[in-house]
Amino acid sequence: MSDSWQGEEPSVARAALTCRCPRCGRGRLFEGLLAIRPACDVCGLDLSGVDTGDGFAVPILIVLGAIVVGAAFWVDMRYRPPLWVHAVVWPPVTVVLVIVMTRAIKSFLAVQQYHTRRDEMGV
Repeated sequence: MSDSWQGEEPSVARAALTCRCPRCGRGRLFEGLLAIRPACDVCGLDLSGVDTGDGFAVPILIVLGAIVVGAAFWVDMRYRPPLWVHAVVWPPVTVVLVIVMTRAIKSFLAVQQYHTRRDEMGV
């Protein structure tokens, strides 16, 4: 794999939504569930310098909190389920949504960092 990759880069939105390499658009950005790979497996882009920090935590807390609490209130007002139904339904829903939102926002921040700070990533 060569760091002198020459080709058309995908748009920020496309690379972020598909969780793909910001340079080639083909290599996977994540290794496992939420860890960013050290390098692209297709074009060799060094991703070890990507630092998304905790920038994704606040939007997830605010947006997801509003969505889950609002949905729980709506379900409770509309259907009046027993309390145990809420205890069984909402924790798994919340965990899945947290993972989905974290991947999306972390991917966007990593791709955006590549497009705005290429010199720091050795490109």
